[in-house]
Amino acid sequence: MNNAPLPRLRAAVSGLPAYVAGRKATGAQVAALASNESHYPPLPAALAAIAEAAGRVNRYPDMATTALRERLAEANGVTIEEIAVGPGSVGVLSQLIAALCDAGDDVVFAWRSFEAYPILCQIAGADAVRVPLTSDERHDLPAMIAAITERTRVVLLCSPNNPTGTALSLEELEAFLESVPSSVLVVLDEAYREFTDGEADTVAVYREYPNLCLLRTFSKAYGLAGLRVGYAIARPEIAEGLRRTQVPFSVSNVAEAAALAALDAGDEVAEQVATVRAERPRVEAAARELGWDVPPGQANFVWLRAGDAERERLVAAFDEAGIMVRGYAGDGVRVTLADPASNDRVLAVLGGFERAL
Repeated sequence: MNNAPLPRLRAAVSGLPAYVAGRKATGAQVAALASNESHYPPLPAALAAIAEAAGRVNRYPDMATTALRERLAEANGVTIEEIAVGPGSVGVLSQLIAALCDAGDDVVFAWRSFEAYPILCQIAGADAVRVPLTSDERHDLPAMIAAITERTRVVLLCSPNNPTGTALSLEELEAFLESVPSSVLVVLDEAYREFTDGEADTVAVYREYPNLCLLRTFSKAYGLAGLRVGYAIARPEIAEGLRRTQVPFSVSNVAEAAALAALDAGDEVAEQVATVRAERPRVEAAARELGWDVPPGQANFVWLRAGDAERERLVAAFDEAGIMVRGYAGDGVRVTLADPASNDRVLAVLGGFERAL
């Protein structure tokens, strides 16, 4: 037998933590509230577009996703050169870090936030600089400013923040950008922007600050999580770098067609989002009345801070009630908002849960 050494993974890859996806429901009575996906069926227009595009999957899609980029540019009042599309916003973020960071460069972000951030940094060889959240579950912007050094290439702001749901105001964003060196790219991850009360005009801020990049997705409000399509709005030279680092043909013609159809069904999307917006304050208020310290969220989920022992018992209680939620070691539990009946089931679990003194 040949004892020659076998190929080895890079050390950075061998040490990667696995991305933990939300658990999937396995029964009709199970409420799948572990992933922040839409609980509505796909939009009829999107389904029709998917069916039509499926007849062309023997052909490569448009590498430049020209039709979608044109539509997004028109919708946001920017040029097509400022739009980069990729396989979900996390795919675009991967392209972005690959385009801007060399080994040893720093990427600054709040923690806890979206768990893909440190993974993408490690793959690229960049150093993840985690800045703890404030006691009220928000980005500690002064501490993030203090964490920026000459090695910092990117700062990630997640608003609303996943998993705590807290959001930055436009005033906070602008003040932050005033303090960040112009050579550092600030990425505003807006995956949940459609669920906020009165969507902030972040494009207007983007026009004022050349080092701001907006990151968005069709996975949440638009109900296309399974097709993987997201985009960035960035200055042309940055957007071009994102397109160069994209895996060729990673956005399928089916995904592009569905995204275009979803954009044209804005009224239906707004109606679905309005239900979530109405349910969020109701569920948050009810949870607070039950003794839970719930931060005021702006996304499609509710955050429950809990220590590890309590978190494990709480996830088990939800499991027993047929509700799949997302637990975060050392931090707490995130529960995606769904229809009123499912949300009532969540409140029933919280009401019957015995908290440790």
